[in-house]
Amino acid sequence: TCTHKMRDEFYNRRNLMIELLSEIKNININEPEGAFYIFPDVSHYFGKQYNNQKINNYQDLSMFLLEKVGVSTVAGSAFGANNYIRISYAASNKELIDAVKLIKKALNKLN
Repeated sequence: TCTHKMRDEFYNRRNLMIELLSEIKNININEPEGAFYIFPDVSHYFGKQYNNQKINNYQDLSMFLLEKVGVSTVAGSAFGANNYIRISYAASNKELIDAVKLIKKALNKLN
C-alpha cells in the first residue's frame, strides 16, 4: 500500500542519514526509531570558531549552518536536547546527500 511504501522510503532515508552523518568526525548519532528527523550530538563543536564567529551552543551551530552553507536545522533545546540539533530527512536522497556534504564542509571550517 501507499503507507507501506512511504514507511519504507523513510526507513531508507533514515539509514542514509545515519551513514552520511557517521562519516563526519566528532558527531555522535543515535538511531531514530520513528518520525523523519535525526538528532546528532554536536557538542564537540561548542567552543570552536570560524573567523570571529564562535559556536557557544546548539543555537549558534544551527545559525552557523544556515548562514554559512544554507542548511536549516533546529536547535535541540526545543526538544529538551541541548547538545543536539535536529535534522529532518523528509527530502529526496539527493537533497539529503547535498545537505550533509554542506554540513561537513561547514564543520570542517571550525577550529
